[in-house]
Amino acid sequence: MPVILAKSAGFCFGVDRAVSYLLEKCKTEKISTYGPIIHNKNVVDRLKKNGVESIDNIDDLKEGYKLAIRTHGVGKDIIDTLEKKGVEYIDLTCPYVKKIHKIVSENHKNGKKIVIVGDREHPEVIGINGWCEGSAFITTTTENIEENIKPTDDICIVSQTTLDRKTFEKITNFSKNYCQNTKVFDTICKATSERQAEAAEISKKSDVMIVVGGKNSSNTNKLADICKIHCKNTFKVESFEEIPQDIDIPKNKVGITAGASTPLWIIKEVVSNMTEKENGVIDFAKEFEEYEKSLITLNTGDIVKGTVIRVQDNGVSVNLGYKSDGFVPATEMTDDPSVSIYDMVKPGDEIEVFVVRVSDVEGEVTLSKKKIDSIRNASLLEEAFESKEILEGKVIDAVNGGVIVLYKGMRIFVPASQASDRFLSDLSLLVGTEVKFRIIDISKRRGRNKVVGSIKSVLKEEKNKLAEEFWASAEVGKKYEGIVKSLTSFGAFVDVGGVDGLVHISELSWAKIKHPSEVVKVGDAIEVYIIECDKESGKISLGFKKVEDNPWEKAKAELELDKVVEAKIVRIVPFGAFAQIFPGVDGLIHISQVANKRIGKVEDELTVGQYVQAKIVELDLEKQKIGLSIRALLAPEAPAEEVVEETAPVAEEVAEAVETVEE
Repeated sequence: MPVILAKSAGFCFGVDRAVSYLLEKCKTEKISTYGPIIHNKNVVDRLKKNGVESIDNIDDLKEGYKLAIRTHGVGKDIIDTLEKKGVEYIDLTCPYVKKIHKIVSENHKNGKKIVIVGDREHPEVIGINGWCEGSAFITTTTENIEENIKPTDDICIVSQTTLDRKTFEKITNFSKNYCQNTKVFDTICKATSERQAEAAEISKKSDVMIVVGGKNSSNTNKLADICKIHCKNTFKVESFEEIPQDIDIPKNKVGITAGASTPLWIIKEVVSNMTEKENGVIDFAKEFEEYEKSLITLNTGDIVKGTVIRVQDNGVSVNLGYKSDGFVPATEMTDDPSVSIYDMVKPGDEIEVFVVRVSDVEGEVTLSKKKIDSIRNASLLEEAFESKEILEGKVIDAVNGGVIVLYKGMRIFVPASQASDRFLSDLSLLVGTEVKFRIIDISKRRGRNKVVGSIKSVLKEEKNKLAEEFWASAEVGKKYEGIVKSLTSFGAFVDVGGVDGLVHISELSWAKIKHPSEVVKVGDAIEVYIIECDKESGKISLGFKKVEDNPWEKAKAELELDKVVEAKIVRIVPFGAFAQIFPGVDGLIHISQVANKRIGKVEDELTVGQYVQAKIVELDLEKQKIGLSIRALLAPEAPAEEVVEETAPVAEEVAEAVETVEE
């Protein structure tokens, strides 16, 4: 039966980094480690043979020796002691653990109560607790939380890097519900989570499960516990000799995984020496060679394909078939701020990426997708530049001196002078819009292509084409759907298809307005019609107000001489008051027609906003003149000959007053 060997088996990044460093440096330097560098006797023994001994007390450090801090890390008090004594030390703390130290230290200083989910006797947890002066509450269950934490406490939760996720989530969920202020940092090592998940999957398929690792290794013990859930025949061993000899290996499917502190040479020994006397020897060494071959070699600048493992807010984890997984930061997925990385890829998707850095301090391979897009599409820009092809992209940012247009993952700089066919004081108005542009320059700067584009050139071409079409069919009275482009004190300029026409303020409304903004705003789509047009000068006068909306047309239909109307006083002048009969139609009440007595001031009888009943005593709709009289409704009836004598002067006075106002 075949052997299933976990791809994640063996040293994690932090352990590999520490052990490799010591094996190399011990050739030229004298080094001791503060406690076992990792929980694996075989590794510790191998280092000892190379002159690297483990000490448990700083005072035991021999003269001339440097001290190496183990991967589990130590508390701040140890670091302070080393520096105070002037001891030269090498900090080989796992980068993941180092990050936890920083989180705990900062939150402790900010007054938060630290909660560490982990084994209180584990060196890593002891070291973490040393960064909050030993004040942390340490637990692996929810049972004693209420005894040690108050609901009003402001807490910060971190985890031992090798903890199983189920335990961590159980405690954090309980704490969030119990405490009012809970801040959670998921500090479980990604390699640990992936190793545990892979172990679970392999154990489901196996008849026998072998977990290789140190007896005191926390992550190895957790791997064994996980495997036992799915495979009863699970054995935790430090070396091949500890594998039970009665296992019928050829007749069973065997799964093998190993803890993060287990070196490849031990895994290889376990695999290559697995035999079964009755049925002959199975060549597991060949299986291991195939496994080693499957671990690809990566170099900065490589373009590789991988499988998406996980998508998070900060980026995408990718399985590359390498000893460490790759990570694409969110900023390296796309430059388009409107695109969610959750919409771009999902777990299980294949993705092509560019290797930016092979091993960063987090133990991951740093990758970039947008760099791949840029490389793949660079030739397209060259071709577009040569052919002057019109491209389409999205404005994603306004920068000093212009805007950035995103085109197939590539950032194109468009100078302010080329961003529009008209002056724009605020370029940020373009951000988020889809635009057409062409490449006008490509130059090499510091080893990179600087690509310059122009939106203006495309707009001008399109406008010229539209203008030709417009003038070919333009005629007085023709209607257009236009866009308001700008406003001035005297009117609004409207784009009617490649050509801008002016709607004078007097043509915007039948009512009197002080500014065009009372009727329209920039960007409005409005229906206009041509009043005048001159192709030679390129000038177009447009109308917006409609004939059917003319209030004087309504006046013609509804008003007649001697009709009594209700009117609103809108303006008072020395010789009378103007009253609005309905919007756009005013009549004049002469001072002599305000009351049935002589008055000195109109204000003594009327106020602006007051509604009055008045009689139409003059009506000239052609000249748009209406005379009103309140007095006519107040005065008693007089003999016919007297009425004639009285009303004639009144009509003359009204006419004179209207003419005075017009002048």
